Amino acid sequence: MATYRTEQDLLGERAVPADALHGIYTERAIENFPLSQRPVNPALIHAYGAVKLACAQTNHELGWWDDSKEGAIETACREMMEGRLDAAICVDALQGGAGTSTNMNVNEVLANRALRLLGKPPGDYQTISPLEDINLHQSTNDTYPTALKVAAIQSLRLLQPQVINLLEAFQRKEQEFARIVKVGRTQLQDAVLITLGREMGAYAEAFARDRWRIYKCEERLRIVNLGGTAIGTGLAAPRQYIFRVVERLKEITQLGLARAENLVECTQNADVFVEVSGILKACATNLLKIATDLRLLSSGPDAGFGELHLPARQAGSSIMPGKVNPVIPEAVSQAAIAVMANDQAITQACAMGNLELNAFLPLVADCLLESLDLLRNACRIFREHCVDGMRADETRCRNNVEGATASLTALVEALGYEKAQALAVRACSEVKSIREIVAEEGVLPPGEFDRLVSPENVTRLGSPLPEDK
Repeated sequence: MATYRTEQDLLGERAVPADALHGIYTERAIENFPLSQRPVNPALIHAYGAVKLACAQTNHELGWWDDSKEGAIETACREMMEGRLDAAICVDALQGGAGTSTNMNVNEVLANRALRLLGKPPGDYQTISPLEDINLHQSTNDTYPTALKVAAIQSLRLLQPQVINLLEAFQRKEQEFARIVKVGRTQLQDAVLITLGREMGAYAEAFARDRWRIYKCEERLRIVNLGGTAIGTGLAAPRQYIFRVVERLKEITQLGLARAENLVECTQNADVFVEVSGILKACATNLLKIATDLRLLSSGPDAGFGELHLPARQAGSSIMPGKVNPVIPEAVSQAAIAVMANDQAITQACAMGNLELNAFLPLVADCLLESLDLLRNACRIFREHCVDGMRADETRCRNNVEGATASLTALVEALGYEKAQALAVRACSEVKSIREIVAEEGVLPPGEFDRLVSPENVTRLGSPLPEDK
């Protein structure tokens, strides 16, 4: 049997492996773009399968091919949606041509897979053509951004529950640590007293905002330009096809998609991806800040803050016995930084579109979908491997409260600022705890120190008026 088959395009002939599902266009793209050495994100491939299925079903409804051809093409599209054809999409994630190489790789794979289903050999394009059939009434310029939006919405729906799970994990820690009073810090210096539960509750609230931001992202992505073909004018596509194809895609994906009222504008501009990326960057910002806080609070454990104990995940050093590092917050931090870097790339790529098209959507797609993957995985491992299992060191927190001048802030209401400051000076000069100094001075009635540094007192909102005491 022949090892290769010969295919022809605008530039001439090219040998293609005989059994390959891809064709000549993909072969040229593999040669032209050895850039990232990364495949196209699977989410984009699966979404492309849905887009091609919608196009195929719409064309069939309008009478463009018979049932046997339609059945084979539809089966191939569904296989792509299910991830069964991922390995055949072999172009690089980054490529010139506004995504044409990805679109053509998809077209060739679907055509050749449909041919196999019909008992025909790959490359029999007289029976099913990548261009005349699979790409009928389409362009890269409407299918690629539509597939990207579908992929992004589906990835957002996978991210959202992981953010919810993470915020709920911090809410559980808020309850668990509700009565543990500790030193609150500003600018890394001792400030005032707070509970460890209050700190955890603040983290939960930050992720609650992320949850709603992410939920609203879908609204930004649901408007698509499918049917606009090359530049949004619908060139070479029947009007009935343009009216029907997005509704068909909506049924297939079960997403709230809608055809853009201005298809030309929707083809020209990619600012919605910048908006969504900015929201993902906000989530990354919270992840980085909170992961850093947990690293600080767990630092030591003997010579640092040591107020939290994070789950030990692996030995921390090849030379320092007994060392365990906060590897999960470190990993989450790196994922967050990568998302921030992706946001910058997305911003520049979207700004560099010219006239009727943005040629840099492959970079946008690669960065946006990677950010979604990174955030989803980071939220999951942060919760599973860190937050769920972290423990408070109540003894360390209590000793810090009694020894830190920050506890004097809780006494200002009873003693006044000047007296509290004098106690701070004495405590520092005599290297004694605030509790000891207060007891020696006799400035508070018995039990009053404990009341003033209690969880109820340090977490109340403001101070009561004199008549309310």
